[in-house]
Amino acid sequence: MTLTEPRTPEASATPATGGPGLPQERRLVTPIPGPRSAELLARKAEAVARGVGHAAPVHVVAAGGGVIVDADGNSLIDLGSGIAVTSVGNSNPRVVDAVSRQLDAFTHTCFTIAPYDGYVSVAEALNRLTPGGHAKRSALFNSGAEAVENAVKIARRATRKQAVVAFDHAYHGRTNLTMGLTAKNIPYKHGFGPFAPEVYRAPLSYPFRDGRLSGADAAARAILQIEKQIGAENLAALIIEPIQGEGGFIVPAEGFLPALAEWARANDVVFIADEVQTGFGRTGAMFAMEHEGVVPDLVVTAKGIAGGLPLAAVTGRVEIMDASDPGGLGGTYGGNPLACAAALAAIDAYEQDGLVERAASIGELLLGRLRELQAADPRIGDVRGRGAMVAIELVDPQTGAPDATLTAAVAGHAIAHGVVVLTCGTYGNVIRFLPPLTISDELLLEGLGVVAEGLAASMEVSA
Repeated sequence: MTLTEPRTPEASATPATGGPGLPQERRLVTPIPGPRSAELLARKAEAVARGVGHAAPVHVVAAGGGVIVDADGNSLIDLGSGIAVTSVGNSNPRVVDAVSRQLDAFTHTCFTIAPYDGYVSVAEALNRLTPGGHAKRSALFNSGAEAVENAVKIARRATRKQAVVAFDHAYHGRTNLTMGLTAKNIPYKHGFGPFAPEVYRAPLSYPFRDGRLSGADAAARAILQIEKQIGAENLAALIIEPIQGEGGFIVPAEGFLPALAEWARANDVVFIADEVQTGFGRTGAMFAMEHEGVVPDLVVTAKGIAGGLPLAAVTGRVEIMDASDPGGLGGTYGGNPLACAAALAAIDAYEQDGLVERAASIGELLLGRLRELQAADPRIGDVRGRGAMVAIELVDPQTGAPDATLTAAVAGHAIAHGVVVLTCGTYGNVIRFLPPLTISDELLLEGLGVVAEGLAASMEVSA
């Protein structure tokens, strides 16, 4: 048996939930990491730059539905979806079939050299799906950070202004410009400066930590700071995640986002929605801005757009998107034919397989179970999120101070017992739940049970 062959039973017919016919179960046959995964980790340490970290110490050989299988035959419940990427399930049959057909046709021409239908079809789909009935245009890129950079470029070109405002706790990427937009220092920014100029930060609505300030009042606070410290006449764009991702799954108070969008529209400021993590059904709506009826000027998408293949986009108002000169937007691989085929298939899955509705039902289950845990455990300071994008914030129950040590212990327990969870938050004290939308209720509840066991175990240790 080679290192890349899983020790799993013979695959059965592919289930309706997607994936290569994997048994949908948590199964531990070795400690994690097992010997074969440990071998890969040793090789990684010798071959891969130290700055490329990893959350789960496993060597993945297969994934589908709601599980990940490693080289030692362990089957782990996937509550991370590759950071909200494989929302339609790993190796979703629609995606596999579409990419296979495209692979037989051609793999690359560079759209800016010789265009093809897939790119145009994805742009048409994005123009249709993103919020607002106005005329739109789209441009395709490779990653969320690249798309964010281009959204800022486009906004600056359209407004002839330079300043950009991001918000406290924001995460927008790890390129030079997007590091400036990103709030968290370690590990994303430390030692990597200087950063791009004319990037400013405003206070976010963070209900758990700002005294439950109303959305309207939080927006007024942010707008006052922007007007006094930057000036609308200098401001090209506001960029914001409708629910913050790496920043801690912070859901702004109701009214915060609409007030910002209204102010931006009145002051010739481009309102950019970074829907990289929230987009494509993740929150129980196709896009998270829809929950409050907000229509952004530009929408940035990536992650869940293409079922695991690298693709990103900027979609927005015609007069803004078309401000760039021909050749000002693009790139060698942006809108690669294989990724476009995957995106069209993934969009079919969201729309035809009821995955947006499934995200909403997952959210009800997650929020219900986690609030039950919160009622019995004061260390769970907050439970928040929408749809299949939910988190718990862990704190010292006496002071409310963030408890990153507890968070790491609970996440470590979950992974060691066969459940992949991710941590996040400026203070490192948030556990986020991002299951594939194809996961079963049974697997999801089992995974939450393991997290609950981790919380209980940590309480026993500290007692």
